[in-house]
Amino acid sequence: MASLSADLFGLFLVFRQLGTMPACGYVIVAVYLKCIQQRFRMPLPKTEPGITGQELQKLAVRAHEASDLLKAMAHQTRLLILCILANEEKTVSQIEELLGIQQAMVSQQLARLRMEGLVNTRRAGRMVYYSIGNANLTIFLDSLFGMFEAADPD
Repeated sequence: MASLSADLFGLFLVFRQLGTMPACGYVIVAVYLKCIQQRFRMPLPKTEPGITGQELQKLAVRAHEASDLLKAMAHQTRLLILCILANEEKTVSQIEELLGIQQAMVSQQLARLRMEGLVNTRRAGRMVYYSIGNANLTIFLDSLFGMFEAADPD
């Protein structure tokens, strides 16, 4: 299942980079999302008057995990870095050039993202490449930015 999910997500990224989605692409995305739901099923919690202490404790643990994720992403530069890495891996200097900010700031934000497990590193000689640490993060970012309409540059 994990291999199928990774393969489907890879195809989705190819279609996304091409900027077009053929009819079969929508089927691939639907199947991929179904795989994700099956693997990472976590429905929204329901709090009802008769909730037990144990159920409330489980809810508190999940809320804490969600809070940690949101805190790690709650910085404009970190969000921009994640968006840049959503398409392909980059080095610090490539990210620095894209964002137009100092290397120290990029490195500081990447360190926080790495500490939280949101980005991975790969060393090739003296170069260190950064990439998204969890494929589900890309889906989350797409959903997050989908909540806001794109600004029209008029």
